Amino acid sequence: MKRLIFLSTLLPGVAAFAADAADAAAATPSAAPARVQPREVTDLLERFVSWLHHFFPAIDDGLFHWIACGVLFIAAILLRHLITNVIFFYLKKLAEKTETTLDDKLFPALESPAATLVMVLGIFGSLTVLQLSEQVDRLINNGALIAVLSVLLWGVIRAGGAVLDHLEEMAHQRKMTVATFMPLIKKTLFVMTVIIGIIIIADSLGAKVGALLTSLGIGGLAFALAAQDTIANLFGSFVVVMDQPFKVGDVVKIGSSTGTVEDIGLRSTKIRLFDRSLVVLPNKAVAAESIVNLSRFTGRRTEQTLGLTYDTRPEQMEAILADLRQLISGDPEVDPASVVVFFSGFSASSLDIQVIYTTFSPDILASLRLKERLNLAIMRAVNARGLSFAFPTQTVHLPEQLVERLRPRA
Repeated sequence: MKRLIFLSTLLPGVAAFAADAADAAAATPSAAPARVQPREVTDLLERFVSWLHHFFPAIDDGLFHWIACGVLFIAAILLRHLITNVIFFYLKKLAEKTETTLDDKLFPALESPAATLVMVLGIFGSLTVLQLSEQVDRLINNGALIAVLSVLLWGVIRAGGAVLDHLEEMAHQRKMTVATFMPLIKKTLFVMTVIIGIIIIADSLGAKVGALLTSLGIGGLAFALAAQDTIANLFGSFVVVMDQPFKVGDVVKIGSSTGTVEDIGLRSTKIRLFDRSLVVLPNKAVAAESIVNLSRFTGRRTEQTLGLTYDTRPEQMEAILADLRQLISGDPEVDPASVVVFFSGFSASSLDIQVIYTTFSPDILASLRLKERLNLAIMRAVNARGLSFAFPTQTVHLPEQLVERLRPRA
């Protein structure tokens, strides 16, 4: 019976509240913007408090609004504790069970903005139901709008920072060149986000941001003209990061400079030459030059010419060519498909044999050790055939009369 009496008291109030909300929705022009205005939120809170007042008619209207203010503030505090101590607690526990570390950074980053947003809504909501003067209500509405948008902007910055920290960690683990530029990328995105957030807040307050955007465009053009070399170097650094033609520690040839990359900065790249001198190249020059990365060989190619003396007979040449082909192709560090051994031509003082082969390993030291081993084996093979390596010689033929004249007389 008590339940029926309570429902009979509650239903008219609900119906009145629903009717008021329907009338407010019907009175809104179709051309109005879709976003909720602060005045609409204020009216909705006042209708809600009036609806609740139907259940406690004995309480004075002014006193009831103060009670509602305290209730909303306490509810905001309780909801804040619920979010921080329960919801995000279990979310962080759940994140510990996942393989990725992104959620381990994302949930703690969003915890404070979410709790702050609840408190901001609770504080301004509790102030709104006090039915203060129109000027004070206007200040409260503007303050609430600024505070809510600021907290949302803070949440976006915290979430974006967590994502970028995760990407930077992955870049360091994979030893990617972009890891060097992650601090700059984070600062740039932070500044852009803050500027966009300020423009959105100003636009929400009714400010005319068109003139501000025009001024920013003119200022940006003037800055670009004044700092075009610096901007060119920055773009050059981004090109190096995106293409990744080399990384710190690689041996590269850029233009006429050959050495080890020591640092890749925002403005320049530092290369330590083989004579231990340091060359600083602007990144715009690095992006414009052809780059040869000497640390990314897939193998080492060796080409050399062997010269035998002219007293070598054809059958001896055929035999030594077969020996050399078998000798080089049989080495486990040599790619057999790359071996080339041919009698290539007649030089001024030698019969030339062209020898070409490629190693499997790109290591320069391993390539030099292999070359030394094969050269010693080639010398033994030539000696075993009774042949000799040629060296530049000249034979001078003189007329017999001149020889007679030069011959010493007894």
